[in-house]
Amino acid sequence: MAENPAYPVGLRLTGRKVVVLGGGQVAQRRLPALIAAGADILLVSPEATPSVEAMADAGELTWQRRPYEEGDLADAWYALIATGDKEANTRASAEAERNRVWCVRSDDADAATAWTPATGHSEGVTVAVLTTSASGRDPRHTAAIRDAVVEGLRDGTLVAPHHRTRTPGVALVGGGPGDPDLITVRGRRLLAEADVVIADRLGPRDLLAELPPHVEVIDAAKIPYGRFMAQEAINNALIEHAKQGKSVVRLKGGDPYVFGRGMEELQALAEAGIPCTVVPGISSSISVPGAAGIPVTHRGVAHEFTVVSGHVAPDDERSLVDWPSLAKLTGTLVILMGVDKIGKIAETLVAHGKSADTPVALVQEGTTAAQRRVDATLATVAEAVRTEDVKPPAVIVIGEVVKVGSTASAPGE
Repeated sequence: MAENPAYPVGLRLTGRKVVVLGGGQVAQRRLPALIAAGADILLVSPEATPSVEAMADAGELTWQRRPYEEGDLADAWYALIATGDKEANTRASAEAERNRVWCVRSDDADAATAWTPATGHSEGVTVAVLTTSASGRDPRHTAAIRDAVVEGLRDGTLVAPHHRTRTPGVALVGGGPGDPDLITVRGRRLLAEADVVIADRLGPRDLLAELPPHVEVIDAAKIPYGRFMAQEAINNALIEHAKQGKSVVRLKGGDPYVFGRGMEELQALAEAGIPCTVVPGISSSISVPGAAGIPVTHRGVAHEFTVVSGHVAPDDERSLVDWPSLAKLTGTLVILMGVDKIGKIAETLVAHGKSADTPVALVQEGTTAAQRRVDATLATVAEAVRTEDVKPPAVIVIGEVVKVGSTASAPGE
């Protein structure tokens, strides 16, 4: 006779008593979800892992430091039995059966009245995957199915176009340093929901090819500017499309707030009454050096790193950077948008006390297939840019960490 499949159901446990027997690794994995569900949790266990103990110390559950005793499941709605004592687990399971308490057993799924599914979450949706019978349970298989479904929901590939969620307004999305795999999960999902994408030149271009045909992709570098400044034209394009009820993504390289004018765009949208979501991105100031094998900090070498915009030369009256102070720092300097100004920057740093032998690395097209690294010193970096024909975009790293990175292979090498 075929075994009947489990009946799936969602338990609403807010304010309801849940008993957890055992404070080990199983409890450590399961307790956060029970806490998030608002359950009134009683933990019964002589010992607990440090993480479980921290939950008790924070008042997220009540911990009775003793073994299981008959009657512990009184008035419970749900029980998780996960002690290392099989005999105690059996007695507790029998109590749950008598009191009609749904009960999960970590040591014997066949003896349980409930199973814990492999669960995941994506924007208000909970995915729970169960096998059809205890005899066919394979936790790795159910976890793999869960992961595939959750990833599909998050990046938008699993939702049919006519059922996809649309949120009129604008999302300022940090696309990361260039590798399409380095955009955040939320950023990728918002791209999948977009009607219009206004993209920077330095954004992850490969992601644009994955967009459905109906999505309008606008190259921010080619917006007709007319009498407006470039940024004003981009702001106007964002406002215009959003006012038409469209879901607009402003896809920016790196992070929207790291030399990305994200706040200017947010302010313009706020003035126009347009709702806006900001999705942080992985900044090239950290990720590109890392991709080239350079840690921006390293024990005993650098306890600080400073990120500087190099688009304005040190002797330019518009510069807001205190270069003399930077020259005195012992940590790492990371310069963005400074390839054409690096000669003047190097001269200024040396003039104010930085050693001319300070190592410098230039990482061009970081995290992409075209990535390359050129090493120099403050004394030679200007010539290296010319002879090696280093072009933007490139991240410049100045400091002893450059030599640390050269002693080990970069990731993937």
